[in-house]
Amino acid sequence: MSVQKNARLNEQEKSPFTFIDLFAGAGGLSLGLEQAGFLPVFVNEIVPQFNETYRKNRNLSDEQYFVGDIKKLNEKIDEYLPRFKDADLVCGGPPCQGFSMANRQRIIDDPRNQLYKEYLKLLSVVRPKFFIMENVRGMSNKWEEIRENFETYLNSDDNKKYQFSSHLLYAEDFGVPQHRERFIVIGNRLGIPPEKVFDEIFKNKKKPFVLKNALEGLPKLGIKKVKGKNNIEDDDSGYTECDFTYKRNDFYCFINGNRKIEKLYNHKNRYNNPRDIEIYSRLPQGANSLHESIEDIMPYKSRNDIFKDKYFKLEENKICKTITSHMRFDCNMYIHPWYARGLTPREAARIQTFPDDYIFYGSQNSWYAQIGNAVPVKLAYAIGKGIAKFL
Repeated sequence: MSVQKNARLNEQEKSPFTFIDLFAGAGGLSLGLEQAGFLPVFVNEIVPQFNETYRKNRNLSDEQYFVGDIKKLNEKIDEYLPRFKDADLVCGGPPCQGFSMANRQRIIDDPRNQLYKEYLKLLSVVRPKFFIMENVRGMSNKWEEIRENFETYLNSDDNKKYQFSSHLLYAEDFGVPQHRERFIVIGNRLGIPPEKVFDEIFKNKKKPFVLKNALEGLPKLGIKKVKGKNNIEDDDSGYTECDFTYKRNDFYCFINGNRKIEKLYNHKNRYNNPRDIEIYSRLPQGANSLHESIEDIMPYKSRNDIFKDKYFKLEENKICKTITSHMRFDCNMYIHPWYARGLTPREAARIQTFPDDYIFYGSQNSWYAQIGNAVPVKLAYAIGKGIAKFL
């Protein structure tokens, strides 16, 4: 393990507050909370590859992980309760499919939202001082029902009732070079008005970096023209790991602090067919599938109204569009502003404000999924700083 990573982990071990992370993924939300002074004491994630990334970037024991369905965890909750004792915070973003405005079924009864119910079940038993639930914007459409569900599960008696509130938070408001909306519910049983907590979070607002800030200083990669050769490590295909000297600038310090990092990780190009490479080359920044420069080779002409964003070339002087797990299929919507290729996982991770020594494990497509599913680290940091003020 590198010296700089040891330094980061040693800082975490001195953290004064503790938390339990549910649906932890690769650890974006956790990492932001750790930077704000929290230490994870228990972690739940169902996807083994995601958990491998979480685990290998931290010094926790095997007993602090439950890799599997949260429903199974709830079935064994009495066995795990001693490990949850006195946790300051429980956080998590249960995947939910039933938040469409057109969906009239109650959230708690919608079979697509069983993980949401399981999250509430665990909260009702553990009863931490604070909780965070994060989710997609669509969840805000159901806020009155969500409030009712939380009241039913958490405040069925008069003992230490929870107060909670919600806000839509925008990652770009906290320095993140990306447009990303997250619906955040924060509650506590300490008698603190929830809006005071959000007021503290909003004190961490700062002007966002733009895309070029996140991309500057990384090695230029050529074009990967050989399909299926993921073990190739060179200046075209990129590097899983190599020695590298970073350019220290404001963005570097924003995501890495003052640590000196001398390794480059997960900076791998992906294969694109000749037609896509030609499209990438012709498109100007900010252009999509409808641009005249690719009219003669655009493969979806008859369905342009549907596929106008099938291709999109990012703009260096603006914040990036939302990084999503769709990048595991292709990067056509995330064309590099300077080169005829898509973003690499490391570039996407920087846009998500992961530090440069945070390593993603598993397959390259899995790296994209892990990064796209994550909460931006610096958004999570702002939330953690706001909550820490009251502990």
